Amino acid sequence: MASEEYPVHFAEDGFEGAIVRTGCMSRAAAHPKADRLSKAEMDRRAEVCRKLLVTAGQLAMEGYARQGAVQPVAMKGPQDFLTETDGKVEEHIRATLAEAFPQDGFLGEEGGGMGSARMWVVDPIDGTANFMRGIPHFCISIAFVENGRSEIGGIANPAIGETYFARRGQGATRNGAPIHVSPTQAFDRAFVEFGWSPRIPNRDYLDKVSLVWALGANVRRSGSGALGLAYVADGRSDAYAELHINSWDCLAGLLLVEEAGGRVNRFLDGDGMAKGNPVLAAAPGVAATLSQVIGVPLDDG
Repeated sequence: MASEEYPVHFAEDGFEGAIVRTGCMSRAAAHPKADRLSKAEMDRRAEVCRKLLVTAGQLAMEGYARQGAVQPVAMKGPQDFLTETDGKVEEHIRATLAEAFPQDGFLGEEGGGMGSARMWVVDPIDGTANFMRGIPHFCISIAFVENGRSEIGGIANPAIGETYFARRGQGATRNGAPIHVSPTQAFDRAFVEFGWSPRIPNRDYLDKVSLVWALGANVRRSGSGALGLAYVADGRSDAYAELHINSWDCLAGLLLVEEAGGRVNRFLDGDGMAKGNPVLAAAPGVAATLSQVIGVPLDDG
């Protein structure tokens, strides 16, 4: 089967000279669908994911204790940081999953990976800019995708002891307790988080933010798209939008929002897994208007 390659950025081992290089992830032009996993097989993946959120969180906190001048920091691009901890956490997750499920694919922010009909999509530290400055707003994000649909999603912020988890059709939780999106319908009571991407012209970003302000909403940005989505699922925000985001930043969070009763866009359309896409996730009472204003269609399926 013909395959394509696309670039994935990651840092050289050791961080000497803060070198960042570009590798390639190979993927089949069209992955043949795999037979759906049995409930027992999916249960096992969910259990491993839950355990990884704990052990990866412990590794992240070891690095967090050393944040600042002690820990080397590389630059992947404008306002795009990489610490030694990012690499260590991703390698821990990758190695654990490879041992448990050697047939599954893996895509990580820092090291790339191989596409597959079944694959894990991982951001080892989302919110690295916060992490490296000692701000406790960062997370580990892990999603399991089967045949182009997220089936398992977990997000853990070990700095404040919160873990979000969802399985398709089984609802979403924070620390084991069910969560739901907000009932907000009036924009003068709405809180919308709007992520920023250097891939999008600043003028476009500011224009969209201004339109949301004009609705009467409070707009904020906290530096972690994954947690921004988790907060929509938890009713802490009413919507999260970004004009370009990568799959490892959002797949777990989008599943959380869906399972918590919210509405989302079809992120994986048009090769979103490899190249990223806009994202919109919102409580039902504000979703349609935001979709129209921001220009991101919602999934009506």
